[in-house]
Amino acid sequence: MSDAFDALRSTLLHHGARLALRGEGEEISYARLLEAIAERRGVLEAVGARRVALALDNGPQWALWDLALLAGGQVCVPLPGFFSPTQQMHVLDSAGIDTLIVDPAAASATPFAGFVPVAPGILQRTPPQLPALPAGTAKITYTSGSTGQPKGVCLSAAAQLAVAHSVAQIGEGGAVERHLGVLPLATLLENIAGLYAGLLAGARVELLPMRTIGFSGGGGFDPARFLQTLHAHRPHSLILLPQMLLALVGAAEQGHALPAGLRFVAVGGGQVSPRLLQRAEALGLPVYEGYGLSECASVVCLNTPSARRIGTVGRPLPHAGVRIGDDGEVQVRGARMLGYLGEAPPADALAADAWLGTGDLGHFDDGFLVLHGRKKHQFITAYGRNVNPEWVEAELVQQGAIAQAWVHGEACPENLAVLVPRRADCSDVELEAAVAAANAGLPDYACAHRWLRAEAPFTLANGLLTANGRLRRAALAAHYLPRSGADGGAPGVHFTSFSDETET
Repeated sequence: MSDAFDALRSTLLHHGARLALRGEGEEISYARLLEAIAERRGVLEAVGARRVALALDNGPQWALWDLALLAGGQVCVPLPGFFSPTQQMHVLDSAGIDTLIVDPAAASATPFAGFVPVAPGILQRTPPQLPALPAGTAKITYTSGSTGQPKGVCLSAAAQLAVAHSVAQIGEGGAVERHLGVLPLATLLENIAGLYAGLLAGARVELLPMRTIGFSGGGGFDPARFLQTLHAHRPHSLILLPQMLLALVGAAEQGHALPAGLRFVAVGGGQVSPRLLQRAEALGLPVYEGYGLSECASVVCLNTPSARRIGTVGRPLPHAGVRIGDDGEVQVRGARMLGYLGEAPPADALAADAWLGTGDLGHFDDGFLVLHGRKKHQFITAYGRNVNPEWVEAELVQQGAIAQAWVHGEACPENLAVLVPRRADCSDVELEAAVAAANAGLPDYACAHRWLRAEAPFTLANGLLTANGRLRRAALAAHYLPRSGADGGAPGVHFTSFSDETET
């Protein structure tokens, strides 16, 4: 048993007979949890598993296999269901996966070539390659960037549990007794801050299939179904992406009742508009913005009930050190990756106290971290002003008429926004009013001075979104800039008027 898991085991033993995991038709108590983990460890040892991919939907079985791998010391590789088949095969091959765990009912229909069943729900193969891993690698989590294939981040068990312990402290004292996982467990945020932290805090972690939550495919989300699930299960805590919070706030503002019992709603994974957080606060939603990245084993900073400031991502958690570099980049040390799969880390990055550049820009306000956006996304206007487009996009998409937005202004006298309406029958007048409302809270140099209605929503299928929902900025630029009339206007481009009193 790994040393890191041994410490986790001691904590789990103290939680007694309470329910630990609950799914559709399945419940497991804390008293039974360690026994169920040991049973799966025995299966993994019997088949000689070494590098194991989890290709399961959310549910107690995903959690049990993940914990069994953590306890047994094998390498766990979550296989995101929102990755394309090509990306999934890249994960399996690049990580040298020899064992694949699937739903036993679907084992015979698996699309993964070369794997053969060796036990119920367990498939194996001889991997085409066995890449070297940094010593101590317990999990490889794959991030989907804006270009190229997903990249493997190698993490130790100790780093994952250090983050989980920090997050669990927020739920101590019974503040969070029921956590509902609404993000895929294959995403590190739900895996660490939801599952691990929930178990450490002694909460009941409810894990439902993603279709029940309201997700389908790589980007389909049904807000009505999501709200129904919240009412049915009445969780104390959730981890939401910004668009999910927007759906919850929008539903409440339209008169739909909010689910009872919510005590802590963490939001992260993308830029969040302060005005959206203010709308949530006005509704009485206990929303707390946070910040993290896969390279730091998920959460780094988080607002809490005792230390909260809207417009910031909170103060660093106990395990993490955070500073701002000379160029404004956020740097982190503490729990951090061992390296990227297939890449030798620089020698100075191996030191325990080494600082990791995050690629994010920010500053501190009385100990609270304020983010400005990604360093590589920042553009400089023709007037020399630095603008992070995520900031502007977050303001645009919190307007009721706008579902998606992409902003461009590199070397331009005016910034362009490409907008996806929330409804097909949304008029240009409505979009213009939405842009004006967003601009009202922005300085002139950051405003969307011109806007263009998108031809279609940005999706994974048309190459304008990554598998985890981020904008493919280069693809959007290649597609829309020729249509935008960057030389001074084009049909379909709308210009927004500004008062002479606009602050610059």
